[in-house]
Amino acid sequence: MNWQSPKFEKIIDNWIEEDLGYGDLTKPAISQEIGEAIWTTKKEGTFCGESIIRIILRKIDRQIETNFLIKDGEEFRKNKKILELKGPTHSLLSSERITLNIAMHLSGIATYTKGLTKKLANKKIKLADTRKTTPGLRFFEKYAFRCGGGINHRMGLYDAAMIKENHLAWCNDLKDSINRIRIASPFTTHIIVEAESINQAKEAIIAGADSILLDEIKPEKLKESILDLRNLANNQNRFNNKRLLIEMSGIDPNKIEDYLIDGIDFIS
Repeated sequence: MNWQSPKFEKIIDNWIEEDLGYGDLTKPAISQEIGEAIWTTKKEGTFCGESIIRIILRKIDRQIETNFLIKDGEEFRKNKKILELKGPTHSLLSSERITLNIAMHLSGIATYTKGLTKKLANKKIKLADTRKTTPGLRFFEKYAFRCGGGINHRMGLYDAAMIKENHLAWCNDLKDSINRIRIASPFTTHIIVEAESINQAKEAIIAGADSILLDEIKPEKLKESILDLRNLANNQNRFNNKRLLIEMSGIDPNKIEDYLIDGIDFIS
């Protein structure tokens, strides 16, 4: 991730402006000019946020020195020292809440993701994220998801086309809708169709979808149907060697192991 891009710099500037405003009113209360601080974990988890924290601290005060004892994506135990800081005391205090908030939020996502990806470790199935993110924090949260071992789905409406349940309710013909997307979009556009039944999934394959997203389908039904879907897709794509991608969503994370079924590419 290129954290030096103007887009990310602007977002981080907004975080700092939100908290510091015209300046920290408690600054005059501090008599010691230089101080040291240590971050210590309160429980086990997976860390995320090193590069972002460095940018925040640099923007607040370039005199702050950092010594990270952990890398993004690295797991840690309780009571582990992960960061040493040294610099002007008023700057360390002014930066404390912003840096801790973002590190805890992103590390929480990475930790939860890591727990799920470990359950998929013995299969070729990948864990993918969604667009259900906090407004303004999508790129950061999706980065944290990667730090936990997951992979990113589309970043927004602009980099892949997904025909979902609500789209299907307002389109007359699925194949025609797919064709119109292809005509209006770059040739690299990937088209995904959400299916709430096996019959809908078959319709999407025949209509020319690149991926199907099977939503809230029971594992028993998937096990008996996945081979039929694969065979149908292979017959449809036998001239262009395209492989249909099959994604599963709408499941209880506590039951993710019930969906470790050969033929599924992603669980989102």
